[in-house]
Amino acid sequence: MKLVIVTGCLGFIGSHVTRLCLKKGWRVYGIDDLTYAANKELLEEFYSFNKDDDNFVFKRADICDLKSIPDCDYVINTAAETHVGNSIIDSEDFIKSNINGVKNILDLIKNKPTNVGQRPVLFHFSTDEVYGDIIEGAHTEKDPLKPSNPYSASKASSDMLIEAWARTYGINYIILRPTNNYGTHQNAEKLIPLSVKLLQRGKKIRLHDRGEPYRNWLHAEDTAQGVMTIIESGAINEIFNIAGGFEQKNKETVKKIIECYFSHDVDWNDYIDLEHTRPGQDVRYSLDDTKLRNLGWEPKKNFDEEISAIVWHYKNNFKW
Repeated sequence: MKLVIVTGCLGFIGSHVTRLCLKKGWRVYGIDDLTYAANKELLEEFYSFNKDDDNFVFKRADICDLKSIPDCDYVINTAAETHVGNSIIDSEDFIKSNINGVKNILDLIKNKPTNVGQRPVLFHFSTDEVYGDIIEGAHTEKDPLKPSNPYSASKASSDMLIEAWARTYGINYIILRPTNNYGTHQNAEKLIPLSVKLLQRGKKIRLHDRGEPYRNWLHAEDTAQGVMTIIESGAINEIFNIAGGFEQKNKETVKKIIECYFSHDVDWNDYIDLEHTRPGQDVRYSLDDTKLRNLGWEPKKNFDEEISAIVWHYKNNFKW
């Protein structure tokens, strides 16, 4: 039975990873600082896996302040500040969590005994944004990093720290770079739940650069399954892209959200505000995830088939 630490276990991606690990019968030591992005209600679900053993243990902590970590097989780091717009306004929290927090985890692993089986593998969540935008084609794992905003720069920095600690101190790692994740239980700062929130409040959905930027969408359950595929393959000291294989302009995504929300024909132009720009706005993100697919992973969720139920979820279950 594997024992994994999941940082950010009550966040969006972290909770999906935690749930899948528990369903597989693994033991999970969850760490979360219970910031605004944490879903505390998930604790009851995760504790329900403790029928015969303490399969789930929770610790409230900031990854920057951790003094030690228990012996485990993997540290799956999903804890991060992730909102690009917030990073442009003030990058301090992004530097703290996404760089200093990762360095602290690296040092905690480095200080573990070097005996076989004593040092865990760091499984780190990065982002497609570290590559910057690409007008045509798709980025592979060998492409250079060209971040274009404070958020992506902080994630690129942590990726580079990991590779440096691996070379200098012999730490084993996996870096996973996903595209835009979607699904239920996502914080309202992200496009899909935010759009539903604004529609509920009778406000227009604001889109940067007239909604023209492209994004590639990947369901969080497929992302979590990608983690399992990599771990079960035994891959080590590798970088993997993971993408849903479905991309569209942001305005097309919002159009579908509006159509699902009202369940009848409306002029979606009445519900959007296109008169905004954002510094460093990327035009298009796209990833080539052939390397991961060669391990046997492929996405199971289809955006157009899932979006209606997800909009219904946010519309009927969330009080903003």
